[in-house]
Amino acid sequence: MTSPHEVRVVDHRTPEERGRSFLPGAGRGWLLPFYDVLTRAAAVRPLHRRVAEIAGIGPGQAVLDVGCGTGNLSFAVLAAEPTARVSGLDPDGAALRRAARKARRRRVSLDLGQGYADRLPAADASLDHVVSSLALHHVDEDGRRGFAREAFRVLRPGGRLTILDFGGAGHGAGDDHGTGGHGHGRGHALRHLTGPLRSRVVPAELVAPNLDDGIPLLLAEAGFEDAREVARLDHRFGPVTFVQATRP
Repeated sequence: MTSPHEVRVVDHRTPEERGRSFLPGAGRGWLLPFYDVLTRAAAVRPLHRRVAEIAGIGPGQAVLDVGCGTGNLSFAVLAAEPTARVSGLDPDGAALRRAARKARRRRVSLDLGQGYADRLPAADASLDHVVSSLALHHVDEDGRRGFAREAFRVLRPGGRLTILDFGGAGHGAGDDHGTGGHGHGRGHALRHLTGPLRSRVVPAELVAPNLDDGIPLLLAEAGFEDAREVARLDHRFGPVTFVQATRP
């Protein structure tokens, strides 16, 4: 891990992974310079603060931010717990370089790694928390299952995985509660998503696997216990869900 105020970027990709495709955080690579401006305008920062709050990260704990992009969730974690040992992982090298510049300006320590969610660069049972924000919908079905298995592997017993993404069990306006509201069903949810996502910022087909109990079921199948939606709300881009699970 880094020394005080040290920032480093490490390429964890294998030779076979170097040509692997991925969906950039802004949807298209040329939008990256505008990404942070767009997320500020879209009020994404409060969502990151909520993830850090729900995660409940303690002093000195080891945290991996999967799909970290330009580092905004990592910075929210460090703002909530400055002594946390935070690493970020993303396949987009340009986004990681931007995250590194931001970390240096903030004078915070941050390890950044280039790699993929289905092969996490951490030893077995070495982390206290894995967090992820608005990244799971970028990953195909095999990648989702791989990420869930890998998160289980790298977390210590009692470690927690906290995910924020589009979708979820309920879609009432302004709702921010627990796991109620399952009665709408996947078809209703997809119709509800059509309007907010019409701009193609977040195509509805990418969100479909997250609807209803999609994320908790994914985590339960990987071995996590108590996988559940702990909060949800309607964001201007569409309904978002906060899901947490514990490694037994």
